[in-house]
Formats: sequence, C-alpha cells, structure tokens
Amino acid sequence: MNTRATPDTVAAWATGAGIGLITLMLVWLVTNRVATHLWGPPLGPVVAFSVAVVVGLVIGLVAVRRLARSVGA
Repeated sequence: MNTRATPDTVAAWATGAGIGLITLMLVWLVTNRVATHLWGPPLGPVVAFSVAVVVGLVIGLVAVRRLARSVGA
C-alpha cells in the first residue's frame, strides 16, 4: 500500500470535507426550523444538530470515497 499522499488525493479529501460541512449547515438550518416547531426548545435544536452531524458525516465520507477513487487513491 502506498502511504504517500498525492496532491490529487489531498484535494479529494479536502473537497469531501467541504461537501460534508456544507451539507451539515444546510441540513441543520432546515431541520432546526422543523424540529423546533415540533418539539420546541431545547429539544428541537439538539435533535436538529444531531441529525445534521450524522447526515454531514455520511455525505462527507461518501464524497471523499468517490473523489479519492476517481483520482486513483
């Protein structure tokens, strides 16, 4: 296994992390609005952020995997 990171691989990881963070922010904004109406504070925002973290991690990891595979890492 080659342990040296190529610039393309590093760029794939950075892009995937950015996609995950953008997803986290967007999901948190939408879910916070809905969850706060359903459960009210403080439960609504906690549920919204928890859901956003999970979705952001999953989407970010999928993006990293796809991008890293496409550059041959």
